[in-house]
Amino acid sequence: MNKDEKLQITKDKLMDATLYLMENMEDPLKVTSREIAARAEVQPAMINYCFGSREDLINATFQKQYFSFLREEEVEKILSSDLAPKEVLKRLHLIVARCLVQNHKFTQAISALVLFKRDLSQEAFSLRYVKAHYNGRKTDKECKFIAYELSAMMQLIIYRKDDIKRDFGIDLDNEKDLKHYIDMRIDLLLED
Repeated sequence: MNKDEKLQITKDKLMDATLYLMENMEDPLKVTSREIAARAEVQPAMINYCFGSREDLINATFQKQYFSFLREEEVEKILSSDLAPKEVLKRLHLIVARCLVQNHKFTQAISALVLFKRDLSQEAFSLRYVKAHYNGRKTDKECKFIAYELSAMMQLIIYRKDDIKRDFGIDLDNEKDLKHYIDMRIDLLLED
């Protein structure tokens, strides 16, 4: 086994340990590097060596879950459909929102990283559909900002889903309420 293969095994062990701990701890923000390393049976320094930080490891673990979630047949049908860009956004955002709701502990743990430290120059998956919707009626900068606002606001709303339910009566764990929220946000940000 070469060095790259060993490193990948270590990364996989760390992500598996992180997933287990995130799903089984009451407060995901309290999962420590030492707990993750102990569960993975590696030295804590391997977290920084492999991922840069505990937060980046948690984010990488979530991204792995997220991308497996997006490989669903439903996503393929949406992407290959003849739907209008705005409808594609609504359907894709509903799938992403479901993932964030179903993995709420991860959502809580990665929200600060996503909202405050994410590289904004990275293209959001929504951008191509925002651009297609506006078809030149908005600048690239405006479209990028709209795509960012779509994802950031969804992340924040789902992070605070319990407060949203208590204070606004919108239960994001309920598919109908979640779809209504997604449709409302996209309709507000993507005028016709």
